[in-house]
Amino acid sequence: MKKFLKVLLLVVVLAFLYFGFTNYPKLDLISGFAAKSVASGHFMDNRPLDLIEKTDNDIKLIDLAKNSIDEKGKFATSTVYGLKERKAIYREGLGAILINYDFDTSKPYLLPKRTKLENKLLFPYGNNEPKDTVFSNVDYSKLKKALDNAFDKTGARIKRTRAVVVLYKDHLIAEKYDTGFNKDNKILGWSMTKSITNSAFGVLAKQGKIDIYKPAPVAEWKNDERKNITINDLLHMNSGLEWEENYTTICDATKMLFQAEDMGKVQLDKPAQFKPNTHWNYSSGTTNLLCRILRSQFKTQQEYLDFWYSAVIDKIGMNSMIVEQDMSGTFVGSSYGWATPRDWSKFGLLYLRKGNWNGEQILDESWVKYTSTPTNTSEGKYGAQFWLNAGGKFPDVPRDMYYCSGYQGQMVAIIPSLDMVIVRMGVREEEPGFDFNGFLREVIDSVKK
Repeated sequence: MKKFLKVLLLVVVLAFLYFGFTNYPKLDLISGFAAKSVASGHFMDNRPLDLIEKTDNDIKLIDLAKNSIDEKGKFATSTVYGLKERKAIYREGLGAILINYDFDTSKPYLLPKRTKLENKLLFPYGNNEPKDTVFSNVDYSKLKKALDNAFDKTGARIKRTRAVVVLYKDHLIAEKYDTGFNKDNKILGWSMTKSITNSAFGVLAKQGKIDIYKPAPVAEWKNDERKNITINDLLHMNSGLEWEENYTTICDATKMLFQAEDMGKVQLDKPAQFKPNTHWNYSSGTTNLLCRILRSQFKTQQEYLDFWYSAVIDKIGMNSMIVEQDMSGTFVGSSYGWATPRDWSKFGLLYLRKGNWNGEQILDESWVKYTSTPTNTSEGKYGAQFWLNAGGKFPDVPRDMYYCSGYQGQMVAIIPSLDMVIVRMGVREEEPGFDFNGFLREVIDSVKK
């Protein structure tokens, strides 16, 4: 019996050591994700902690975190089994930022100068409430059913849609929100923010201030094989740089988002695996490197901060939007853009109208065409920081659809052939939870050709 107990104890100890060895590094990422999510959701969208834990952080492993909010200090902290405490602080106008233990919170910081769109126009070109517009070719009962089908029935947690907005011919023809959400809630777009980054480069290109076909202005690459990588290659996710993006494990992407002080530098430091424009590889690190490059185009931090909003975001009245920063002060253009569903639809409308916003050409038409043209080796699924349906990922949806896409099923679908923008925000994207092809098909079928 004693021998058996000794063996059992040894097995338990070895199992504990194995668990600790294999999972301890994950704790930092788990508490980092949780703290950042709590701080952003609470201070930016006024969500109570229990709602965030039940609907934002109810992800495998993330749900292990114990979270708390300091209202007076405006920060959130998270731990896992009492270990690896991480802290995310909130700064009005900048959003939340996940910080390391040695981050100087007393250091002064700059805020972007914002301009609220002031006109008397109705949504979407203004911020006044839209009037009911009836199109004879829209089957509104079918459309209502399509939206109803996108949401869970009472008590269910399968589809987990939070909001749907549908624009048709410059008019809001349908919208619906889950219980506890409405048109004023800011929702994280995750990787839809990459498309916002695209627009910033589009404006610089229109102004003649940047040539995307020239080698990227990265001093560290000048003396090695990376010197030939262009901004065009980066926009297309076709740089050939090493990168792993897998949110189910510790990888380049998760370490960047939840540990790195300068997120743009993570991809910058990676070696080349392939020649540019020969191998497509989706990389959030690439987008944050683009944000770092964009920052280098301005003489001051204030100019950089202001540009993102003055060039596109505030110009089209996306006044709810906040793009959060990393610890170095660079926008996290890969992942951290927050806005209301209506404001996300405005962004889609800008591209639907080929860069024109109510008579003002914000982006060149050629930029929008460039954005929606498949890049080499992506098999028709990716353009320039936008996803495409050219390869037929959604078989029942027109092939000319291109879209912003984010983790857990955020989507701004732009369908030029139907003059339509469809926004879906949620916390589940994979089937059988949510069927994007079926959802889009049902909305499209409500409009008679």
